[in-house]
Amino acid sequence: MSDTVSPVAADADADIARRVRPSARSGFGDRLFLVWTRASGGFVLAVMLGVGGYLAVRAARALRTAGWSFLTVESWNPDGGRGQFGIAAVLIGTVLVGGIAVCLALPLALGSALYISEYAPRKLKRTLVGLVDLMAAVPSVVYGVWGFVLLQYKMTGIARWLATYLGWFPLFSVGGDVDVHDPVTPPLVYTASSLMAGTVVAFMITPIMCSIMREVFDQAPAGEREGAYALGSTRWGMIRSVVLPFGRGGIIGGTMLGLGRALGETISVYLILSMHFEIQPHILQTGGSAVAPLIALRYGDSSDFSISALMAAGLTLFLLTLVVNFAAAAVVARSRSGASS
Repeated sequence: MSDTVSPVAADADADIARRVRPSARSGFGDRLFLVWTRASGGFVLAVMLGVGGYLAVRAARALRTAGWSFLTVESWNPDGGRGQFGIAAVLIGTVLVGGIAVCLALPLALGSALYISEYAPRKLKRTLVGLVDLMAAVPSVVYGVWGFVLLQYKMTGIARWLATYLGWFPLFSVGGDVDVHDPVTPPLVYTASSLMAGTVVAFMITPIMCSIMREVFDQAPAGEREGAYALGSTRWGMIRSVVLPFGRGGIIGGTMLGLGRALGETISVYLILSMHFEIQPHILQTGGSAVAPLIALRYGDSSDFSISALMAAGLTLFLLTLVVNFAAAAVVARSRSGASS
């Protein structure tokens, strides 16, 4: 039997192939979408550069006056001249509050995301997702008032216990004339501290971190999940060998995004933290500092030069958050979930 294909059949096959195979040329909709995405990305970049440029221009006067002492001086008296103002104290305080918030929020967010993604029944899962998203939408001032009125006074017992039994560690020690072993020591010693502010900020960033982690965990390959079960793995074994390695990028990305918000949080920290313009590494003790509350506290009654100094502090915080986000993006891009997305 001959394998020769008739010219009519060949023409019919070619016609079907032309109709089925997508055209390599971009249509109007594709070109419009490409222009829109490029314009959106360019607009976001332009806004970021505009914010950074505005802060740099407004901060130039104060930076020229202070020089490198702006990074080393602890006090804040811009009108006093060179050497009288700097961000050493508020920058360290910002990192302390953000670090406390992330350390407390990470286990909560990771556990919540794993439960919603892997353990919760289908009907309950939808409810929990809605509740987490609702928590993320609560204004920061609500968290701040809740922490100022209720939470910090309820946590004084925990702070006292940490100071009593872990006071040998510098972060948990209490300076001054306070005797942590004295039962009549007033609890106000432990209020308005970096720990209280960081705890409130932790509740604020937990929903954001949880949502990002949950979305990534849900994208773990179903084939690898089933393969783990087929090899006799338990549910926790499957999570440990499949979900967590795949979702490493989401864990890091969610944590860094939460850290970025924690570093820039203003109102809740402003309501709770008692501003103290010297380096204060004792997180249990009353007093602390942060860049964003400093700007909110001093902006209204500042002179032109003081506003320039505040803009310099804001520029430093802006650059700090950029460094954190770019570092997180580099780490996420090297993970499986980050590379696939």
